[in-house]
Amino acid sequence: MDHAMVHPSFNKNAGCGIMATKTNLTCMELFSGGGGLALGIEKGGFRHVAVVEYNENARKTIEENNRLGHYESPWPLLAEPDAKKVRYSDYHGKVDLIAGGPPCQPFSLGGLHKGYRDERDLFPVAVRAVREIEPLVFLFENVQGLTRPSFSTYVEYIKLQMRHPWLPIKDAEDWASHLRRLKAIDNGKTEPNGHVYDVQVLPISCTDFGTPQKRNRVLFVGARNDIGLKWEWPQATHSQDALLYDQYVTKTYWKRHGLKPKSCPKKLAATIQSLISAKAKPTLKPWVTVRDAISGLPPPSRSDDRVNVAFNQHVLIPGARTYAGHTGSPMDWPAKTIKAGVHGVPGGENMLANGNGRVRYFTVREAGLLQGFPDNYVFSGNWAEAMRQIGNAVPVMVAQTIAERLRDYVLKAKDQRSGD
Repeated sequence: MDHAMVHPSFNKNAGCGIMATKTNLTCMELFSGGGGLALGIEKGGFRHVAVVEYNENARKTIEENNRLGHYESPWPLLAEPDAKKVRYSDYHGKVDLIAGGPPCQPFSLGGLHKGYRDERDLFPVAVRAVREIEPLVFLFENVQGLTRPSFSTYVEYIKLQMRHPWLPIKDAEDWASHLRRLKAIDNGKTEPNGHVYDVQVLPISCTDFGTPQKRNRVLFVGARNDIGLKWEWPQATHSQDALLYDQYVTKTYWKRHGLKPKSCPKKLAATIQSLISAKAKPTLKPWVTVRDAISGLPPPSRSDDRVNVAFNQHVLIPGARTYAGHTGSPMDWPAKTIKAGVHGVPGGENMLANGNGRVRYFTVREAGLLQGFPDNYVFSGNWAEAMRQIGNAVPVMVAQTIAERLRDYVLKAKDQRSGD
């Protein structure tokens, strides 16, 4: 592969930048899927001691990448695939970080919006894992739909459960009654009888952290308050202004890709003029575009062409078409959100607009790069199943950024404790 054209902030072979310093910190990953969050956490400095995943194809993905040695150390995939049946108490005192993405269909804008009434809501399982293991920190991810006003009370309930995991729901108790008991504890009316966590909920734009994709998510981060340290969110590393500056002020974006500079679209003229008037280059890195992410790949192979084995799963999928509101992702801007396609692959989000009026589906390899997976990462199953794993993943570079902050936090806490 010719990496001469690769965006300087987007190392495709590594997935998302330089590997963090190795530590002895441990992580248990729940609802791991194809491994995006787990991969970023590993790059951020944690070693996985257990990985839990239910989907057969996702399990095969982890098994195959384990076999091929694509992880820093083997991921112990639990024989028990159902997170609801795992005995988390076996890992008490052995895990510094619990992480995972509880299934998001109950809260997805593309789902049925059942929320807490949906049996696929596995946040209670995540809370039980925290209760039984008592990690120093935890990280859970979910869809932006969870921030809708209709779910605000339930989000408060999730947050309070994570803050007081030691207070479980009683048999036959409804969640509203449990919420009242949690509020009473949190308001100081009752003394806590276990570890309490400082919990923060952050809506995050993945584009602002180097993901070549417009992807908005919600993160729940908790840190045990007996540690005595204050958790702080990392600041954005990339910006739209920096990309526009590179494209239409210095024109270095087009030069980097060996292209003739394009004229500024009229709708951006005022923004570009303000950037010029500022007489200062934006301090953050440019947003990463589709072209930055996939320009090193050769054209997709036909389904009957297996000559280019170096880029397996980079196969042309026929049938892409445009319709109102679904025109694909332009090459020189972050992609639209890659979707899992549980209810049928969307017509626009998983397509590339070539700029010549034609569109095609992203290949598995391209979609993987847009989520930060390395070039050599293997996804089990057909195109639809692979895209389901990719679309459900946390971008690797976002996971790494948060994990590095958690790593530094935990190491500081351990050093503080050892000095007491």
